[in-house]
Amino acid sequence: MQRQKMNRQKVRRQKMEQPKAERQNISSGTAWEPIVVYSRAVKIGSYVHVSGTTATGPDGKIVGVGDVYAQAVQTLKNIESALQKAGAGMKDVVRTRMYVTNIAEWEKIGKAHGEFFRDIRPATAMVQVSALISPEILVEIEADAVLP
Repeated sequence: MQRQKMNRQKVRRQKMEQPKAERQNISSGTAWEPIVVYSRAVKIGSYVHVSGTTATGPDGKIVGVGDVYAQAVQTLKNIESALQKAGAGMKDVVRTRMYVTNIAEWEKIGKAHGEFFRDIRPATAMVQVSALISPEILVEIEADAVLP
């Protein structure tokens, strides 16, 4: 009993002595970030989590209004940019989640996803939602990456 207690105390001390992973919040500058109070991506240690990302262009406007394929491509470019700011790339992505307003267009979204992840093949999900933050937005994608 005493030995188990000493082992638990030793493990607790080791955990407390381990350096904490540094957190890096990454912004893309979209209008929604300060309103909702979130980061485009967060890097902690070797993990990078990219928030739900949409087809926002550099001017803050939605790219590809009415075109789900164009929006998916722009969204994935935006994810790629966020990953680069975190020192990662698309090759490091292990999971994506796609939220779409019309699941009947899944093949167009899947085509764009495949163009970016053909050889990477991350785990993924695609689900239909009733609406996204703006009626013009047809797709939103999240991504998680792990650095080597």
